Amino acid sequence: MFLIDWIILLTGMMLVLGIASSKLSARLGLPVLVLFLALGMLAGSEGIGGIEFEDYALAHAIGTFALVVILFDGGLGTPMAAVREVWKPALVLAAPGVLFTAIITGAAASWILQLPFLEGLLLGSIVGSTDASAVFAVLRAGGVSLAKRLQSMLELESGSNDPMAIFLTVGFIEVITGKTPLGVGLLGLFASQMIVGAVIGIGIGSLAVRAVNRINLDSAGLYPVLVAGFGLLTFGVAVWLGGSGFLAVYLAGIVIGNRRLVFQRGIRLFHDAAAWLSQIVMFVVLGLLSFPSRLIDVAPQGLLIGAVLIFLARPLAVAPLLLPFRFSPREVLFISWVGLKGAVPITLATFPLLFGTPAAAETFDVVFFVVVLSALVQGWSLPPIARWLGLETMPAATPPVTLEISSLQHVDGDIVDYAISPNSRAAGRTVKQLALPAGVVIALVSRDDNIVPPHGSTRLEAGDHVIVVLKPGVRPLVDRVFASPRASRCKLPTAIEFPLRGTTTVAELRDMYGVEVSADPQETLSAAMRRRLGDGLSEGAVLPCGEIALRVRKIAPGGVIEQIGMILEPQCAASDAMPGAAPRRD
Repeated sequence: MFLIDWIILLTGMMLVLGIASSKLSARLGLPVLVLFLALGMLAGSEGIGGIEFEDYALAHAIGTFALVVILFDGGLGTPMAAVREVWKPALVLAAPGVLFTAIITGAAASWILQLPFLEGLLLGSIVGSTDASAVFAVLRAGGVSLAKRLQSMLELESGSNDPMAIFLTVGFIEVITGKTPLGVGLLGLFASQMIVGAVIGIGIGSLAVRAVNRINLDSAGLYPVLVAGFGLLTFGVAVWLGGSGFLAVYLAGIVIGNRRLVFQRGIRLFHDAAAWLSQIVMFVVLGLLSFPSRLIDVAPQGLLIGAVLIFLARPLAVAPLLLPFRFSPREVLFISWVGLKGAVPITLATFPLLFGTPAAAETFDVVFFVVVLSALVQGWSLPPIARWLGLETMPAATPPVTLEISSLQHVDGDIVDYAISPNSRAAGRTVKQLALPAGVVIALVSRDDNIVPPHGSTRLEAGDHVIVVLKPGVRPLVDRVFASPRASRCKLPTAIEFPLRGTTTVAELRDMYGVEVSADPQETLSAAMRRRLGDGLSEGAVLPCGEIALRVRKIAPGGVIEQIGMILEPQCAASDAMPGAAPRRD
C-alpha cells in the first residue's frame, strides 16, 4: 500500500471510532471532547498507536479551520428570537464576563505556576470561553430540558464569548512579544477587531442570502457548499482587513440562518455534519499533540487552577453582571456552574506554542488538563444540578419539518411534514374540522406504513404524519393547528392578515385557534358576518371581534362570503394562547 492508502485507512478508522464514541459519551454523561481527546492520546506517541506528532503549526491551522466551521454552524443555529430576548445579558457575559474570568484565573495561575502576570493573564484568557454544544449534549443525554430564556442565554453567551477569548489571547501574545503596547494599543486593537468583524460578518452574510436565493445551481447539493464558501470568505476578508474573523463568521451565520433560503434544511444538516467532523478531527489532532506523562506532571497545578476557575472565577464574574437582568438566584447559580470548556481553549493553547512565548509548553499542558477536568467535573454533574435547582422543564416537542424539492426551489410556498402528537389540536378531528387557512392543502397523510388519501371525512390520529402545502405567511397559524400546544407557542405576526374559508364554523375557529366569536357555534363565519354586517356587507368590510378583527376578502355571487381575513391585535399575537382561549372540547 502507498502512504496515502494508509492515511485513508487510518482516517476512516478515526472517523468511525470518533462517531461511535459520541454515542458512548452520551451514555456516560460526558462531553464528546473527553473521548475524542482520549482517542487521540491513545493513538499518540505515548499510546498504543505510537504516532509521533509535534507539528504545532499544523495543529494551529487545523484548529483554526475547525473553529471557523464550528462558529459558523453555531451562528446558523442561533434563532434571532433568542438574540432579541437575551442579547444584553449574553453580551455582558461574553465581553466583561470573559475579561473578569481571565483576570481572576490569570492572577491565580501566575501565583501557582510562578509566571509573570501577563503570562498568567494569557492562560486565563485561553480558558475564558464556554461551550454550549457540550452543555446541551450532556443535558440531552441526561434527559434534561431547560426553560427557553435560560437555554437561549447559555447558547448565545457561548457563541459570542469565543471571539472575546480569542481576542484576549491574541492581544496578550502581542503584548508579551512586544508587538502591541499594553493599554491604549490593546484597546485600539479590540475596537478595530470588533467593529471590522461585525461589519464584515453582517455585510457578507446579507450578500450570501441574496446570492444563494438568486443563483440557480444545477445540483441541489451545491447550495450548502456555496454557503460554506461564504462562511470561509467572511473569515478571510475580516482577518485581511484587520478584524476578528471569528466574530465575523459567527455573525454571518446568524444573518444567513435567520433568513429564508433555498434548501435551508439541507444547508443546516450539511453544516451540522461539518461541525461534528471538525470537532472529531480537531480533538483527535490535539490529543495526538499532548503527552500524558506531562499532564501528570502538571496535575497538582492544574487541579488548583481548575478549582479557581470553576468555583471562584466563573461565579464571581457571572453573579454581579447578571444582577440587572432579573435572573433568579437558582438560574444565576446554574449559569455560574455551566462554564464547561470545549474546543476553543485547547485550540487557543497552541497559539503560544506557535508564537514562541515563554512557558508555552507548560501553558498548553495546564490548559489541556483544566479542560479535561472541567469536562469531567462539570459535565457529569449538569443534569443532577439542573434537577436539584428545579430548572428542569418539559422537553420541547419536535418541530415540523420543511421538505425540500429541487423543482420547487424558487416557489413561494412550503411543503411541511407535521407529526400529530396526542395533544395536538388536530388529533381526533376530521380534515374538514381543522379550519385551515384558505389556500392550505393537505397533500398526504402517512399512518404507520400506509398512505391515507386525505378527504374531508378523513380523521387524523396521533402518530400520523400530515404533509401540508402552504404559503410561508400562514405557517404560524397552521403550526397552531397541527403542532402540539408547546411547539406552537410562538408570537404571531400582527402585520399579516390570515385568510380563512367562509365555510369555517365558529366552533372550528374556537377549537383550532382559541378564538371566541359571539355567535352560534355551528354557524359559519360567512353567515355570522352577513348577519352582523347587514347592509354594510362588502369586500373590505371589517368586523371587530374583541382582540381580533374579521375582514371580508371575497364575496361570491349570491352574497356568500368565500374568504375572510383574520387580523390579530398585538396583545393577542404576543400571548401563548389565542384571544379568548377556551379549553379544548372534543
